[in-house]
Amino acid sequence: MDLRGLSPNTKSSYRLHVKHFSEHFGNPPEQMGEAEIRKFLHHGIAVRKLSSSYASVCYSALKFFFTNTLGRKWDNRNLPQIKRKKKLPNILSKEEILLLFDATNNIKHRAVLMTAYGAGLRVSELAKLKIADIDSKNMQIFVRQGKGQVDRFSLLSVANLTVLRKYYKQYHPKVWLFPGQYPTNAISTHALQKIFLEAKRKVGIEKEVSIHSLRHSFATHLLEDGVDICHIQKLLGHKSVSTTCKYLHLTRLSLLNVKSPLDTMPEPTDD
Repeated sequence: MDLRGLSPNTKSSYRLHVKHFSEHFGNPPEQMGEAEIRKFLHHGIAVRKLSSSYASVCYSALKFFFTNTLGRKWDNRNLPQIKRKKKLPNILSKEEILLLFDATNNIKHRAVLMTAYGAGLRVSELAKLKIADIDSKNMQIFVRQGKGQVDRFSLLSVANLTVLRKYYKQYHPKVWLFPGQYPTNAISTHALQKIFLEAKRKVGIEKEVSIHSLRHSFATHLLEDGVDICHIQKLLGHKSVSTTCKYLHLTRLSLLNVKSPLDTMPEPTDD
């Protein structure tokens, strides 16, 4: 997994799925094969009612283990991969996001939420930000080793910089922009999620949203404001613009000046 350059989260997830596979049958995984894999995957889908996304990761973990670790063949006809259901993410309106900011009295928590939304960051990217990554001269944020181990730059808004400076004067972080309980460690993604959920609870937002929804909202709002989708792709760090295109489905058509062709036709006469 190291040689393939898999992320720490992926490696941890793969190990966990192989462990569950072994525990399910009570045998070492190397002593099992295609029949057990089929039964385990089917049990997850039919009995445990796992989401298509979770089942797909489980499939990838077992395939990696058997093909790369054990060097065995993998027959996709006998072991088909479930198709992931494509659901549109929930987003927050600009008004709802402002409510979240206003409900956050702690300046660190407010800086966290504003940075997540203002730069469209993944929660793992937010957690790993360092003070040196804030480039106030060029008004950009350096995102190091994002998804796919790729560096990129994202936006640093004036409002975000103002809050970050207030936060810095009060907390004096040393290396990590948002340190955890111990200054030498970065804040955990779990702690970041708690900050968001607490603000959400305060303002009474009932949508099924998480801190990652701020990233979705960032992309959707940029698109609604007329920003070219290729620019949004680069800011989000997507490999393909097709991934970014899902936000087209989230934009309000009224803001994109899109009309039905029926409304562009001449009105029918009464004759």
